[in-house]
Amino acid sequence: MKAQYFIFTVVLIIASCSATNEYRLAVADASHLHQSIKKVTDIIVHDIFSPPVASRIYAYVSIAAYETARHMDTTLTTLAGKLNDLPPVPAPEKNAEYCYELASVHATLLTARTFLFSEDKLDAFYNAEMEFYREAGIPDDVFERSINYGSKVSEHIIKWSSKDNYKQTRSFPKYSIDSSPSTWKPTPPAYMDAVEPHWNKIRPFTIDSASQFRCSPPPAFSTDPKSDFYKLAHEVYEVGKNLTEEQRSIAAFWDCNPFMMNVKGHVMFATKKISPGGHWMNITRVACETAKRDFAHCTEAYVRVAIALADGFIACWDEKYRSLLIRPESYINQYIDENWVPMLQTPPFPEYISGHSTISGAAALTLTDVFGDNFAFTDSTEVEFGMPSRSFTSFNRAADEAAVSRLYGGIHYRAANDTGLIMGRRIGEFINRKIGAGTLAKP
Repeated sequence: MKAQYFIFTVVLIIASCSATNEYRLAVADASHLHQSIKKVTDIIVHDIFSPPVASRIYAYVSIAAYETARHMDTTLTTLAGKLNDLPPVPAPEKNAEYCYELASVHATLLTARTFLFSEDKLDAFYNAEMEFYREAGIPDDVFERSINYGSKVSEHIIKWSSKDNYKQTRSFPKYSIDSSPSTWKPTPPAYMDAVEPHWNKIRPFTIDSASQFRCSPPPAFSTDPKSDFYKLAHEVYEVGKNLTEEQRSIAAFWDCNPFMMNVKGHVMFATKKISPGGHWMNITRVACETAKRDFAHCTEAYVRVAIALADGFIACWDEKYRSLLIRPESYINQYIDENWVPMLQTPPFPEYISGHSTISGAAALTLTDVFGDNFAFTDSTEVEFGMPSRSFTSFNRAADEAAVSRLYGGIHYRAANDTGLIMGRRIGEFINRKIGAGTLAKP
């Protein structure tokens, strides 16, 4: 009789474990995390957030995702104490069962909802995600406990975000156009106001200040055909007139201009595109899938890149509104050829340094630290925008191409691209030391 009772008990335990393992297997892969980040990107595109603001959204969303999911791997440590002013993040109950994948996706989307305008689009996606996790067979108590924990982390991150000076900068004065011939002026076709002139007032995530990695100033402005500045502008002009098909493809692939305006007669309308930060967040997804990273380490990759993007934009924008340099389109039209038009539409903010170059350098360094050097991948980010994929032998090679694309597109002088890459890589190296693999993971 005792033997029969023992066998019956063992069968019950095995059945219980099988049920548990069944839902664990159903939620184990990171596809729903990737889909959630992609949905955030889609709404950022739809809502037309500027590149700096988009980077801020990615950072807080990714931090919430990571801080919730890191408990899946005891080698991963908190970002509290590593990020500026981030207090200790709520911990889960000891010896309680959680589905951290569910908690992390919930925290990701709940946090995103605070920063996005199109809440209805996010809510519909969120409801579908929760339905997936319900149907996966997660026990009710585990489901509710996981949701509650994700909410606690999200609320903590949102509260921290409220003190980064973003709301205050919304009421700061607009950029006043300077009459000096060397300074930036609004460009056609929309002649938009300068974007985020006070972005250097936003609290950085890892760097000490917006000016910590201050770069060298731009070449001295001059209209003398023998001057270095004129030569830089003339290079943009000549390259733009003689673009090869490959150069055109590169410029279009890395355009990432969410402000592109189309003019047809008296009608003007926007073409919505992914931001530079969104492009690199998608490269992160591609790398995670290529390397077959588990859920927790995917959140680590996203958070590393998102922080690099955010701090990169803060540092870059600090220089932009210090230098206030004229764009190639304005200079060339005034001093070289009044009819010249760049291949890409000039973005509405000062030229020096190149934002895409800066954040590409930073993101490439962090991705290299996560996945290793010479990591080959195929970037399919722009396929949905009508362009073919491009393949790269490393993240740094992709960053190099992103930087030179601004010259091909006619929107930056070479100096802005080269200096932007240098600054971005310095920021990336700093982030790797502060929250890199050796610091996020316990020895």
